Amino acid sequence: MLEKEEEEKRKQKKRSMKRVLLLLNSVLLALGTSGGPLVMRLYFIHGGNRIWLSSFLETAAFPLILIPLTISHFHPTSHHSPKPNLVSIKLPLFLASAVIGILTGLDDYLYACGIARLPVSTSSLIQASHLAFTAIFAFLLVRHRFTVYSVNAVVLLTIAAVVLALRSGGDRPPGESTRQYVIGFVMILAAAALYGLVLPLMELVYKRSKQRVTYSLVMEIQLVMCFFATLFCTLGMLINNDFKVISREAKEYELGESKYYVVLVGSAIMWQFFFLGAIGVIFCSSSLFSGIIIAAFLPVTEVLGVIVYKENFEAEKGVALVLSLWGFVSYFYGEIKQDREKNKNGCPETELPQSLSPNA
Repeated sequence: MLEKEEEEKRKQKKRSMKRVLLLLNSVLLALGTSGGPLVMRLYFIHGGNRIWLSSFLETAAFPLILIPLTISHFHPTSHHSPKPNLVSIKLPLFLASAVIGILTGLDDYLYACGIARLPVSTSSLIQASHLAFTAIFAFLLVRHRFTVYSVNAVVLLTIAAVVLALRSGGDRPPGESTRQYVIGFVMILAAAALYGLVLPLMELVYKRSKQRVTYSLVMEIQLVMCFFATLFCTLGMLINNDFKVISREAKEYELGESKYYVVLVGSAIMWQFFFLGAIGVIFCSSSLFSGIIIAAFLPVTEVLGVIVYKENFEAEKGVALVLSLWGFVSYFYGEIKQDREKNKNGCPETELPQSLSPNA
């Protein structure tokens, strides 16, 4: 009897701790989702020009992942589970994570190219189309079947991107040519497409790996991915001589030299908030809930871009925003309904954690 009471108390304590962790990680994810693009745009608005440097900052703070990873190692979630190895990831999974990390680095570069040329309120709407690409690549790579809801989401998000493209240049920043604006639009769209490929690709890696997917393993995979993404961007910085001009750019920065470095550090931290928050939300809840938080903060990011940077908000953006939110709701409602049907049929499917890019 006493053993049952103690077991019940342990379960209650674990549930309470999980709720606290879910709340904390949700806040981190929300901050990273909106703060990352805004701080990155701040760098470009006031005289920053280094694309490779900006893409580097998206994953450069990856050592912060070592903090929860270390805690997870020394304080396993269950008292009955064996203590995890210092390094859980095996060579095949390490190599696959490294390749996806390089793709993530390329995605970071494409995203930074777009952010450098487009207002935040526009780039966030275009980036939302990643959900459509995810649905298509998930069907091709992991045979995730299309439903009425996912098809509806793909169509709505595609129309939203077309609506923005039809008014291309209507919110062009002062002093920027139409050609540069179009390049930015294409780069953000390419970043969304690549991110849409990375998610199902990582799910495929999880499915084919012969390791049990744990929170520690997910963080190790994310650490490897961020390391190789950062390495890819570091090589780009070396080739582009970014390291040589950082000090000069800092002196010429409109907000001042000290604030230049504050912006760079702030950008790296905000993106890492995104990573840590997303990993934590997936562990405490699901990748679906993580996606819902990201989708919910799409209008927040757009409104902040309009308020903070005085960006134009034309009717086309309003229409694109409504279509994007409608697409998100349709997609997630379909996923929730599908999960419930599987559970009713007695075939629960464990949801695999997905790879996490800052460009969600």
